[in-house]
Order: sequence, then C-alpha cells, then structure tokens
Amino acid sequence: MTVTYITRDGTKIDGTTGQDHLLEVIYGHALTRMLLRPFLSPAVSDICGKFLSTRLSRRIVPSFVKKNHIDLGVYERQEFDSYNAFFTRKIKAEQRPINDQKNVLISPSDGKVTAYPITQKGRFWIKHTQYTAAQLLKDERLAERYMGGWIYVIRLTVDDYHRYCYVADGRKSRQRKIRGVLHTVNPVANDYYPIYKMNSREYCLLKTKELGTILLMEVGALMVGKISNHEEDSAQVKRGDEKGMFEFGGSTIVVMTEPGMAEPDKDIIQNTKAQAETLVKMGEPIGRKYE
Repeated sequence: MTVTYITRDGTKIDGTTGQDHLLEVIYGHALTRMLLRPFLSPAVSDICGKFLSTRLSRRIVPSFVKKNHIDLGVYERQEFDSYNAFFTRKIKAEQRPINDQKNVLISPSDGKVTAYPITQKGRFWIKHTQYTAAQLLKDERLAERYMGGWIYVIRLTVDDYHRYCYVADGRKSRQRKIRGVLHTVNPVANDYYPIYKMNSREYCLLKTKELGTILLMEVGALMVGKISNHEEDSAQVKRGDEKGMFEFGGSTIVVMTEPGMAEPDKDIIQNTKAQAETLVKMGEPIGRKYE
C-alpha cells in the first residue's frame, strides 16, 4: 500500500515508510495479528513507558533525529534527559503562528489530515475502516448532534510535533475519557482493523461564538501511547492555547463540527476524495465558517 501526502501548494509526496510495510505484513495475516496481542497488554505498555522515560532511553534520540531529518534548531531545547522528553519537546512559538481570524477553523496540531461529511447513515471510512459516530463517541445522542457536519482526522506520525492546541476561543467542557485497547493509528493498520472502536481516547466539547460547538478528541496509539491534557475540567480557553500533548508514540486528533457551521478547505476535501492526506501545521487554517 502506498501512502500519499499532499502539501498545501499541491506537491505530492510518497509517505510510505518501513513502518507501513511492517504493519501491512502484521495486519494482513491472522497469525501475526494473534502474535501481536500479548504485546498490547497494559503491563507491557507500562514497562515500555517507564523505559522511555529513563536516562538510558536518550541514547535512541540521535539516530531517530537523523533518520527522520528533524531540525532540533526550531525547538526550545536541543538536549533531552530521556526519549519521552525529546518526544514531547516544545517548539519555538514563532515556528507555529496561529491564524487569528475568528471565522477560520485552525488545525490543532501538525499532522496529515483527511475530512469527511458526517452523513445521516452515521458511517465513515477512514483508510478503509468503517465506523459510526456513535461507536466513536460511545454516545448516540451526542453523535446525532453532529449529523450533517464534518469530521477532520489528523494523524500524527512519530516525526511530527506532538503538542496540540485549542482551535478557537470558547468554553471547554470537562474531558470525557473512553477506555480501550491501545492500537496503532497507522493507515496501513486501518485497512484491516477498526482502530477507533478499540483505542483509548478522550474528548471535550468546545462552545464557541463563531463556529458552534466543536468536538475535540485525542486518540492514543500503539502500546505506550498516552494522552496528557493540561485541563481536565471545564474552563475558558483561547485559540492557540496549548491543550496537551501525546507521549511516547504516534497518535490522532479528531475534530467534529456541527451542521451548517464550518466546512473544510477545498484542497483538503479534494485530497481526501483522492485518498490522500494533506500535510498541515498547528495553527494554520483547515476550514472556515459557512458564508
């Protein structure tokens, strides 16, 4: 399977990696999927998480930086006490300017975005995996509220910046957490496994003046994926304020908008129809209020 990324200026990039090929082998065969299951246990995840927070794990960082062509000069620090300290590194503010137009929906994070209309049938396809809004949210009444709106799926790979922000000014609700079996957010895995029904995830509702009530969801990743939101309770927030960060592994953010409030930018819609992901940075526009 080939993964295609498209930049905002229309340039196509082959995003297929060694990880994609490995996961295609694992998820393409029942035996390899069965062998993988023990490694997804909470105990194994806990051990891996603890190791990645040790000083010993920092030895992984130089080779990772080189392999993924990461420019540490754009981050506030260039030296780290552990792999997780490196993974959650904070970027210099000027590297991620926040669009301040009130009628614009900004990307909450760096990543690869696709966007889909939320239909009355309530089913979506994300890289060949079908699920309903009710299954995603585990709340049929809330899912119905977003019928006719849009869902944005922003996939973060391990080389992305793993902190994320609020997409608009408004009042956020308390975080709701949904327990699940941690699984990979890689699109190759999605071809074979309904990941969003299984992954641990949490969300809040952001009530805004211009863009309605936006649902912001974070989805954990394979094994040691951890979601760390700064504010668990209801609070007043501003566009661009840091909401939280993912620790240890690649992750996904889901944004849902109510019907008639905002629509994705045209290039994102076109690229999604072409089964390609659009490369975006935190703070840049991904949609705007209906005129």
